[in-house]
Amino acid sequence: MATLLPPPKRQKVYHGVPEPEPEPPKPSPHIVVQFVSEEDGQPLAPAVNLPANVSREGLEAIVNKLNTKDEDPVPFAFHISLPSDATAPGAPTRIAISKSIEEDVLSHSSHAFTPEDVFVVHCAPQAVFKVRPATRCSSTLSGHTSPILCASFSPTGNLLATGSGDCNARLWDLFTETPSHVLSGHKGWVLCVEWEAMERKLATGGHDGHVRIWDPKTGKPIGDALKGHTKWVTSLSWEPIHLNPSAPRLASSSKDGTVRVWSTLTRRCEYTLGGHTASVNVVRWGGGGLNGKGVLYTASSDRTVRIWDAERGRPLHTLKDHAHWVTTLTLNTDFVLRTGPFDHLGKKTSSDSEAQSLALKRYNALVSTVGELLITGSDDHTLFLWSLFPSRTGASDATSAAAAERGGKLKPLARLTGHQRQVAHVAFSPDGRWAASAAWDNSVRVWDGRTGKFVATLRGHVAAVYRLAWSADSRLLVSASKDSTLKIWDLKTYKLKTDLPGHTDEVYCVDFVADKLVSGGRDRMVKIWKN
Repeated sequence: MATLLPPPKRQKVYHGVPEPEPEPPKPSPHIVVQFVSEEDGQPLAPAVNLPANVSREGLEAIVNKLNTKDEDPVPFAFHISLPSDATAPGAPTRIAISKSIEEDVLSHSSHAFTPEDVFVVHCAPQAVFKVRPATRCSSTLSGHTSPILCASFSPTGNLLATGSGDCNARLWDLFTETPSHVLSGHKGWVLCVEWEAMERKLATGGHDGHVRIWDPKTGKPIGDALKGHTKWVTSLSWEPIHLNPSAPRLASSSKDGTVRVWSTLTRRCEYTLGGHTASVNVVRWGGGGLNGKGVLYTASSDRTVRIWDAERGRPLHTLKDHAHWVTTLTLNTDFVLRTGPFDHLGKKTSSDSEAQSLALKRYNALVSTVGELLITGSDDHTLFLWSLFPSRTGASDATSAAAAERGGKLKPLARLTGHQRQVAHVAFSPDGRWAASAAWDNSVRVWDGRTGKFVATLRGHVAAVYRLAWSADSRLLVSASKDSTLKIWDLKTYKLKTDLPGHTDEVYCVDFVADKLVSGGRDRMVKIWKN
């Protein structure tokens, strides 16, 4: 029997109308693109003529092909700065290229660009690893009987310390997400917890004015409390590992207007910094200074920021530009100093000297271009960006002479204005390219970490934003707010990436390590979030 052929295919008819012809793809205009480095504005390659619809990945491949300096391909983020006359007030000042130049720039609502222009594309190399954004709460840990006031991951990310109003600090094991030790000893609220960058010790500061040092492995105190402050301890900071790997000292600032530097070997106060006339709100131990021996930065309610030589405690500078209490400050080296010798490869160091050289290498890699920068935030609604110590490495004589003149430069590089209420927290991203500030006006603002230029406002919280934390790859920012939520923001689009509701009251503290987030607040619960 002959094979029956299937009947001819009926033409599809839409309500009696034959199917329209598929539209031919629109021809994409060719444009001239000049790739420049975001750091110094130098062209990475000669200008190239490309179709406007080349994808972001395509642009990345082209830059890596043209840029002969790096052996391995590097991931890049691309953006185009909007001309100053095209930016609406409060709108982002740059367009991040996430799909292609055609979709993101030519069809941008400002219509600032035409295919005839030369497109100057700023390329910023990104971290070679990627942090996954947290999407769910993996555990809710009860245990504290009062609001949780501070939380901090250890430098390797294996342990977590929280401090609370119940006079206890607690250690939590992050592999099993269970409690490991209760650190009891303070007679008042535990206001701050700070890990030594090699994870050998943990320091806590309390409302009782005492500083206590703990062994995180056993959960036992190392000696008695360090007493001396007459009012509560507002913040703590350890000496960086690349300056003192075996026994770093600890600085504590207090409401009594002093900063004390403690030796962990003799358990004595080495020296006291008096000079502020009101509460010292923050102390930070920077790794730079004029001779590279370290500096202490202190911010106070007497409206000043003071810089001290950390070796002997002599005052170097007083910065008097703020018009109200200075409540928060951040260094572009915070992340590197906090994690010391530990990087994303996670290899162990065998000796103190090896750890010191690793930490020094990481520190120098970050400060080689711009030096150690400082941002201070105040209740006068503004922030200032300062460059007090010029970058010592990799500068030619002419630039270093200019930098030395500038190095005693006690005028801020930039004044960061835009917040409408007090600034609650400011934080540099780990790579130092961005800074983010949170304020009582419910917004988070993102600034360029090298020039202080405004980049974007992140809106979404419906109450004051208390704390910020960056992911290690500087691509995500998380904010904790009075409105009981955490929000993760994507820095490619300056939009909300994920909303993390779950707390039943205000969230006071948040920290970010690897793929994990931790938060704590008034509902007395520690929540761990992950992807």
